[in-house]
Amino acid sequence: MRVRFAPSPTGALHIGGARTALFNWLLARHDGGVLVLRIEDTDRERSTPENVAQIIDALRWLELDWDEGPVMQSERAERHREALAALLDAGHAYRSRATADDVRRYKEEHGSERGFRGADEGEGAVRLRVGDEGETVVHDAVRGPNVFRHEHLDDPVIARADDSVLYNFAVAVDDLDADITHVVRGEDHVSNTPKQLLVLQALRAVGFHDAPDPLYAHLPLLHGPDGKKLSKRHGAASVQELRDAGYLPEAVRNYLALLGWGAGDDETVLSTGELVRRFTLERISRNPARFDEVKLGWLNGVYIRAMDPADLTARAEAFTGREGLAGIVRISQEKIHTLADLMPLAGALLDGAQVDEAARERWLTGEGLDAVAKARAALAQTEPFDEEHVERALVALVAERGGKPRDLYQPLRVALTGSTVSPGIFESIALLGRDETLRRLDESLSARR
Repeated sequence: MRVRFAPSPTGALHIGGARTALFNWLLARHDGGVLVLRIEDTDRERSTPENVAQIIDALRWLELDWDEGPVMQSERAERHREALAALLDAGHAYRSRATADDVRRYKEEHGSERGFRGADEGEGAVRLRVGDEGETVVHDAVRGPNVFRHEHLDDPVIARADDSVLYNFAVAVDDLDADITHVVRGEDHVSNTPKQLLVLQALRAVGFHDAPDPLYAHLPLLHGPDGKKLSKRHGAASVQELRDAGYLPEAVRNYLALLGWGAGDDETVLSTGELVRRFTLERISRNPARFDEVKLGWLNGVYIRAMDPADLTARAEAFTGREGLAGIVRISQEKIHTLADLMPLAGALLDGAQVDEAARERWLTGEGLDAVAKARAALAQTEPFDEEHVERALVALVAERGGKPRDLYQPLRVALTGSTVSPGIFESIALLGRDETLRRLDESLSARR
């Protein structure tokens, strides 16, 4: 088995492209096959080295390796011209000056379902000669057989007048030369497939090759939670945006694998090794899949809670560019869903209390200040100053005061961090230590009186 991932470097690697890369990677690894990375950079205006670098960076972050490549399509121009010349010489392609307006008039005269046939004019763009007889059948592993009758197909343009070839011709030749056996790509390519098969058939007819046609598998479209085509309005749209939002690559792989593919049971959390073991084309659905960042966040949280704290600390430090995060990671691991959640939740324990006047007005007046003062007195006497004994002292104070726990814990949290959100109050106080805890409480008490 030989598969390929062939992105066009016209921007960042979008989530749909990442899923296509993942499915090809899983298929190759499941069957012990080869994954070829091909960069289809023939769009001269939009294909840039920076975009190529973005794609490579995204694949590496996702930890999707490839066995051959990257092959730059633009560097294969001579091979494309060689194949084009073979078809022209044998009469399977011809030059025509027909324009889009000519095609439109032809359709008006012969009917929109009738394929356009141009005249061989010896110059102009190159069209593939299809003819009205016969049919091309796309054997799709997802959608089943799809029949295209030639009488309904136009003679497609396969090269410009300067012999620079167009997408469908280049792709067919590249797949042929790379010995690609399975083409797994998005459903938006369904209309391209019969054209590429016709190119392969024509090349076979002139003796350019004798390889069998690849098996095609067209993946269902990705929609947002609202059922509309996935776009930036639904949240993160590219792999880089997911990375920058603090998601883990292993969680992203798990989630993307379940978009349009079923593991055969209701299991949701699947390691990459398990995905490789189970992945087959037969379990890909034809129905559109819905990308929901809320569900990805939940799954990412599952992965975070299952991580070794040392590993999570290393990831958090790399993500934030900071060191010394082991303490806040340890007490925050059960509460965060992404790496980006860590500093908003616990950063005040390292950097000092935030200034949230609304929180201070709500919790550090009257009874709230009295609660903080009593907590300060109790904590000053706590020995040893660890989570267990901090909890014991504060629970006893709640019982003594006779109120709800939050009537003590929320004023205390705001006094220590400036916010109503933090890791557990006992863990936070123990991490700050006695001196820093008392200092912060004294500062809040003096500021509010």
